[in-house]
Amino acid sequence: MKVLGIESSCDETAVAVYDAERGLLSHALHSQVKLHAEYGGVVPELASRDHVRYLLPLANQALVKAGVDKSELGGIAYTSGPGLVGALMVGASAGRALAFTLNIPAVAVHHMEGHLLAPMLEHPAPAFPFIALLVSGGHTLLAEVRGVGQYQILGESLDDAAGEAFDKTAKLLGLGYPGGPVLAKLAELGRSGTYQFPRPMIDRPGLEFSFSGLKTFTLTSFQAALQKGGDEQQIKADIALAFEEAVVDTLMIKCRRALQQTGINRLVVAGGVGANRRLRQVLKDMTARQGGEVFYPRIEFCTDNAAMIAYVGCLRLMAGETEPLAIHVRARWPMTQLATLNP
Repeated sequence: MKVLGIESSCDETAVAVYDAERGLLSHALHSQVKLHAEYGGVVPELASRDHVRYLLPLANQALVKAGVDKSELGGIAYTSGPGLVGALMVGASAGRALAFTLNIPAVAVHHMEGHLLAPMLEHPAPAFPFIALLVSGGHTLLAEVRGVGQYQILGESLDDAAGEAFDKTAKLLGLGYPGGPVLAKLAELGRSGTYQFPRPMIDRPGLEFSFSGLKTFTLTSFQAALQKGGDEQQIKADIALAFEEAVVDTLMIKCRRALQQTGINRLVVAGGVGANRRLRQVLKDMTARQGGEVFYPRIEFCTDNAAMIAYVGCLRLMAGETEPLAIHVRARWPMTQLATLNP
């Protein structure tokens, strides 16, 4: 079965073609970073309009690159949630219309399930069961994964997601947009130990996260440092490093605790923050000490993409799932509501 996957949940328009036998055949993506940069964040209405402009040309591009004609498609998969409702509606409407026109089934895919299973596109792919850390601009959670659709949430953020905290902290420091990558780059120039940031909630039992307090700590530290005087750029770099170390250490400690509590020795890390180099190294070292392994999708599949949607959609279409003609999107959609696929 060949599946066309569509992702439009936020500020990236993406289309991919996946073949159940040959794997990923193509993927195409248009980023809206430049469009939203002047506003310092995603403007939902502008995001929706940009999806309308680019989605079908990208679909044609992905099909041509894959060497697949529309008549060869066996199904359409599109992100149905969670995400921005207007943006989701663009992808869902286009996907459902294409499926209707081609007289093939369509399936609605959960955006976070796509991220969670994105490492399955790599070689070697992780075997079930594993612990998944989903860490992005909108979500930070730990889940025990026993199979496709078998997800138990172990802990999640009580306030800001880690990626959101990166972006907001970058804004406090007057850095560019998107803030997370800019802050991580600046942190490479920082001097370790100059500032000591707290590791939130590590002294409490459980696997929940909280990152909002780090923003306040960053702001007060930055203001105090400026009052003392010195090289402002170096102050920013030192604070960026201290902030990054605090977030990474917190994520590592909670991941280690989840592995120890469940007895599972495989860790999957997905989502945009999964591209952070310090996080990758720290988790690699931690899992090695625990006698386990850590798996990531390739860097380009850490952020939003359609390859993961096409892959998950193919699994669910082959299991017999289909979406009715009505177009249904969800701003919020708990992963625990997803149907379990038989092995």
